Amino acid sequence: MVRSAVAHCLKQVFEQSRGLHTKPLSHESSIAHLLDQGPKDSERVVVNGFIRSIRSQKQRSFASVGDGSSLEPLQALFTPQQSERLSNGTAVRLTGSWRQSPNPKVQSHELHVKEVDIIGHSDPATYPLQKKYHTPEYLRTMPHMRARLPFNSTLLRFRSDAIAAVTSIFSENGFTQIHTPIITSSDCEGAGEVFRIRASEEELGSEGDDGSFFKAAKYLTVSSQLHLEALAQSVGKVWTLSPTFRAEKSDTARHLSEFYMLEAEISFTQDMEDVMGLAEKAAQSIARNLDPAVSRVGKELLQGTIGEEEIRRRVGGMLQGFHRITYTKAIKLLQNSTHQFEYSPTWGHGLQAEHERWIAAEVGGKADISVPVFVTHYPRAIKPFYMLPTANTADGRETVDCFDLLVPEACEIAGGSMREHQLRPLIKSMQAKGMIPGPDPSDEDLGELKWYVDLRRWGSVPHGGFGLGFDRLLGYLAGVPNIREVVTFPRWVGRCEC
Repeated sequence: MVRSAVAHCLKQVFEQSRGLHTKPLSHESSIAHLLDQGPKDSERVVVNGFIRSIRSQKQRSFASVGDGSSLEPLQALFTPQQSERLSNGTAVRLTGSWRQSPNPKVQSHELHVKEVDIIGHSDPATYPLQKKYHTPEYLRTMPHMRARLPFNSTLLRFRSDAIAAVTSIFSENGFTQIHTPIITSSDCEGAGEVFRIRASEEELGSEGDDGSFFKAAKYLTVSSQLHLEALAQSVGKVWTLSPTFRAEKSDTARHLSEFYMLEAEISFTQDMEDVMGLAEKAAQSIARNLDPAVSRVGKELLQGTIGEEEIRRRVGGMLQGFHRITYTKAIKLLQNSTHQFEYSPTWGHGLQAEHERWIAAEVGGKADISVPVFVTHYPRAIKPFYMLPTANTADGRETVDCFDLLVPEACEIAGGSMREHQLRPLIKSMQAKGMIPGPDPSDEDLGELKWYVDLRRWGSVPHGGFGLGFDRLLGYLAGVPNIREVVTFPRWVGRCEC
């Protein structure tokens, strides 16, 4: 009897819980919805938000109210008594009626406030986001506050929409989303620009404890590629959107110490075009959602600092078929150009940012759009050990089946390759790079990459993948010149606020 009663109670709790989690959250009270669709009941409208600015006259006060759902604020009308305690940054709940505005060119309707509830006070003397221009550098000192600015909230919503877009495109194409580890045993890129993990002094044990919590050196990941390769052999096609870390001391508008990479890996493919096509499709899925005719975020981004025409050039170009050019041909074009480069373009050397900008502009640039450019088949000597050598080269030079994706201003936003999937060639490549000794390395010689080499011992298949700089792509499409404005809490050399 008791067991039956308990089971009945548990069933009720479960059904109530399920109802709570499946019931869609209403967005009808958001300012964006009010501006677009209007309220269901124009006589009783409730708005939650923050005062962006307020001006008072003898008989009435006007306030711009925002809630982050729209670049455009809602205009609210108060009596002088209602607005007495309101100032910039004050969190409020306003109840009132929805009325046509006497100046519909600015805003078709406005809120005539009847009730004001102050949810959170804001001291006008110390509030840091006054109604005036603030430099990006000043705003970077307070990343916890700058997201309240209208265009910054647009960037947050853009990121959210972009994540939804790529999640959808990978799901539709049969990919499995993976959460890869943040702490790793190896430097995937081999550049040595890694953050090493150590225990804090308070956690150290005996005198001989050097802080190596894991008994050996471990690092913050620079790429999820190696782990994705392992998991792709399980489910075929995998992807992840994960934070990555580089201890690179580059203080430029394109570099961060912590950033997000969109990475994917495909098993059972021998054609690099499959990998490039997937990278193209992923980038285009984000751009496709920016049609200003149907996207509020797309419409708001047109009001950014670089102008509507340039945004349309970038988004329009992203939706075209991407150009393809080999590294060798790109070097010839650079050498034959009349442009004066600081660094002379030479076969066998990496492309500098100035070279990438020129290629993106000359190969991908058109009258009204900027089409991204794939540069393929770089010299083997300047690429990592895991890339697959090109089978047949016309000029006899050693290259690998790889690519970089270039766009104007942002330069490289993605890179990928076919992976060396055979055991002996992989070992030989590691030896050539000086990573391991001798022709028959022991398990100890392979060190922290033994597990990666093991993937080639048992059922390895041809495969390839790519990594796309998510923040760089968002910044490029949004027309934001500095990547530090795209990331909510940016970290770069010498700076880690909050």
